[in-house]
Amino acid sequence: MNPFLAKVLIDIARKRLRAKQDGSGPVSKKEIVPLVRNFQVEIAHAIKEYVFIIVGVFSAGFGLKGFLLPNDFIDGGATGISLLLEYTTSLNLGLLLVLINIPFLVLASRTIGVKFALRSIAAITLLAFVVHFIEYPTITEDKLLIAVFGGFFLGLGIGMSMRGGSVIDGTEVLAIFLSRKLSLTIGDVLLLINILIFSVGAYILSIETALYAILTYLAAAKTVDFIVDGVEEYVGVTIISNQHEKLRIMLTKKLRRACTIYAGKGGYGSTGESYDKDIIYTVITRLELAKLQTEIDKIDRNAFIIMGVVKDLKGGMIKKKPLKDKH
Repeated sequence: MNPFLAKVLIDIARKRLRAKQDGSGPVSKKEIVPLVRNFQVEIAHAIKEYVFIIVGVFSAGFGLKGFLLPNDFIDGGATGISLLLEYTTSLNLGLLLVLINIPFLVLASRTIGVKFALRSIAAITLLAFVVHFIEYPTITEDKLLIAVFGGFFLGLGIGMSMRGGSVIDGTEVLAIFLSRKLSLTIGDVLLLINILIFSVGAYILSIETALYAILTYLAAAKTVDFIVDGVEEYVGVTIISNQHEKLRIMLTKKLRRACTIYAGKGGYGSTGESYDKDIIYTVITRLELAKLQTEIDKIDRNAFIIMGVVKDLKGGMIKKKPLKDKH
């Protein structure tokens, strides 16, 4: 690690501990090391997530300006709404991308988290900048290639941004919110939203353009599924670690997620014999996975983590536990 950065982290850790202790005595190295390690994990994960977001934004920009925009194609979601408004108004697409997504991001701050909403604002703002200022070459005028590859690069951008803990198309957030209120899956809600967008597109542009837009949407959706296994899916996470009690407290107190503790046995310990070990199981949304991995790394880098897509859920405590009233 860079010596200067290490020194900065140590100074920050000292100040935080001294503030917490209210000036009562010196701070030991044993107390500082875990804080410094936590800062290192936060920085490493933040860099990785923002790399995902930047790659996603430039990929989406390539799909828009290299394929869709020069050929008057549209897509689904907030991007599709922005494209339709650009064709019917004199507003710039970059500005429309930000304006259309603002209500969805306000909703995201309430349903998913403020950090997620702020990261999404940064991603969408960067996408607007890329669309407005960066020139991409027009790749082809073949309508089939435009629909397929334009959708592919746009879906790659959406998927990579989601891997980084953000979205560049806010309709996914609306779909998550409505699915909790209605007896519909997130996929059903997204389908209904896009049917409406494509119907308007058929009226404003042409039926042929709307049909190609559906193909673009399908290509983008399949690409997103390939990158992140779908926004609507929950992930079951099994964690095996010697630090199981700290991990349990982190899940229930910091992430406010319920978990189940299995009384298990390690099959082969350091002495070659089995030994008792608690096993943690929890279910989270795909959008929360990056945060969970960061918090696990802070506690135990060597934790054995098993993740699997959960197709159906019923009962139990799936949503975050509400914060207790401190009054």
